[in-house]
Amino acid sequence: MMPLTMAEAGREIRIRKIGGKDETRRFLESLGFVIGGFITVVSEINGNLIVKVKDSRVAISKEMANRIFI
Repeated sequence: MMPLTMAEAGREIRIRKIGGKDETRRFLESLGFVIGGFITVVSEINGNLIVKVKDSRVAISKEMANRIFI
């Protein structure tokens, strides 16, 4: 397992674990980040990511991305 920040852009990847406080996990789940779900990193700027999840694009900070494990 490795954090989402280490993912290669353009490849579809499966979420294996979501860390952090319950509040953080619920927030990420509301955006579509669920264990077993697939996401694609679209681009990365200074560690912050644009991610395609469930046919929409979401921008997440480096801190949030470090809590999502693939």
